[in-house]
Amino acid sequence: MPFFSNASSMTLPKRLYSAAELLLGGLVLMTVGKGLPQLMATSANWWVALAFYTFISILVMVFWPHGSLGWANRVTLARAVLVALLAGALAANAFVEVIWQWLAIAVIALLLDGVDGWIARRTKSHSLFGARFDMELDALLILLLCAGLLRLESLGLWVLMIGGMRYLFVAASWPFPWLAEPLFESFRRKAVCVWQVVALLLALTPLTSHLTASLLAISALISLLYSFGIDVWWLSRKTRRS
Repeated sequence: MPFFSNASSMTLPKRLYSAAELLLGGLVLMTVGKGLPQLMATSANWWVALAFYTFISILVMVFWPHGSLGWANRVTLARAVLVALLAGALAANAFVEVIWQWLAIAVIALLLDGVDGWIARRTKSHSLFGARFDMELDALLILLLCAGLLRLESLGLWVLMIGGMRYLFVAASWPFPWLAEPLFESFRRKAVCVWQVVALLLALTPLTSHLTASLLAISALISLLYSFGIDVWWLSRKTRRS
C-alpha cells in the first residue's frame, strides 16, 4: 500500500508521541469499560477488548509516520475504543443481556464516522492514512454486527458474508492485482455501506421479528453484492482497456 511507505522514516520522538496518545486511548477503554460492568462482565470480555485495541494500536504505530495523531485521527481512535468494547462484549455472549446498551455504543461509533471526516476537512488534515483508518474501522464494525446478529437470530453463517465481503475482495486482489487498482469516487458505495450498518442495527433490535431481521440482512447482502459487482466489472473493463 503506497501511502504507508514512509512509515519506516518515523523518528523515535514521534513514535513515543504516538504511543502516548494510543496509551491514553487504552486508558479511556479501561475507564469506559469499567463504567459498563454488565457489558464487560467477565475476564474474557476484557481480554478480547484489549486484544482488539492492542492490534489496532500496533497497526497505527507501524503505519502512521507523523507523531501527533491530529484531532481527526483522535476521533477515529475514539471510535476504535468503542469498536473494541463491542468486540469484547461478544465474548461469552455478554452483549445479549444488555443488547440496547451494545447497540447504543454501535450507534455512537457510527455517528462519529462523520465527525472525523468533518474535522479533517475543517483542519485541512485529511490524509490517506486517516481515510484508510476510518474505512477499516467501518469494516470491522460491520463484521462485529454480523457476528452479533448470527448469535441473536441464528440466521446462518451466510450473515457473516455481509461483513466478510470486503476482506474476501482484498484477499482476491492478491492473485488478481487488478482488483487492487484505485476505484472512482462513488455515492453508491457510501450509501450501501451506510445501509449495511443501518439494516444490521435494525435487525439486532429486540423489537424486530425474526422474519424482518432476515429480510433486513438479505437486503444488506444483496445491495453489497450489487455494489461489489459493479466495482469488479469496472476494474475488469479498465484492465482490459489498458
